[in-house]
Amino acid sequence: MENLRNKKCFICDMDGVIYHGNRLIPKVKEFVEWLESSGKNYLFLTNSSERSPKELAQKLARMGLNVGEEHFYTSALATASYLKSQCPNGSVYVIGEPGLTQALYDAGFTMNDINPDYVVFGETRSLNYEKIEKAVKLVFNGAKLIGTNSDLTAKVESGIIPACRALISSIEMTTGRTAYFIGKPNPLMMRHALKKLDCHRIDAVIIGDRMDTDILAGIESELDTVLVLTGVTEKQDLINYAYQPKYVLESVGDILP
Repeated sequence: MENLRNKKCFICDMDGVIYHGNRLIPKVKEFVEWLESSGKNYLFLTNSSERSPKELAQKLARMGLNVGEEHFYTSALATASYLKSQCPNGSVYVIGEPGLTQALYDAGFTMNDINPDYVVFGETRSLNYEKIEKAVKLVFNGAKLIGTNSDLTAKVESGIIPACRALISSIEMTTGRTAYFIGKPNPLMMRHALKKLDCHRIDAVIIGDRMDTDILAGIESELDTVLVLTGVTEKQDLINYAYQPKYVLESVGDILP
């Protein structure tokens, strides 16, 4: 555990690690206070594309945890950065929430429902048949299909709900085109996180609750990995995976000295 505590940079997933819905997980506040008092660099790295860093900071503030918006990085920001490198000043048709749209605007993209360069799909609670039909038509006409993350499900206070990969599958199956997913476990997002922290992978650790995104992302990026059992993955699930985390903890509170 001393090796873990001596890491310089901590990359933490949010939902299932820091909070459930609108409720902080026990010992999270003390964990963040320890990160601050120990002079650690840290980043909350989320596959969710719904909210901007400012909105995420406000969400935590409402739960009693004050963290500057510079400590957040989302799959929406990673998606916008990637697309900007591929097609500067391009255009997009977006199915998603304001956090995704704003990130794309800030990266220089314009909204286009006629002949966009990309169809970009993120988590949304306003998906309807008309939007799917439009996206299918645009992909058939040559738009490239991008998903902000490959999460099949998400855990909320009321249970399990479908996430980005489950929702985008209707477009993939209809068009026969496979979406390119930017968020974890894509190592691209991990490189963005390390660059933002100005940190070498040897000095960093990723903490998450999902084997198929957080832990796989860490392994493929050669970071030490911590699985916490406060979210989606349970201890008995580990037998189902060919890869294993370096640490398995009940919660981030176990990291505290």
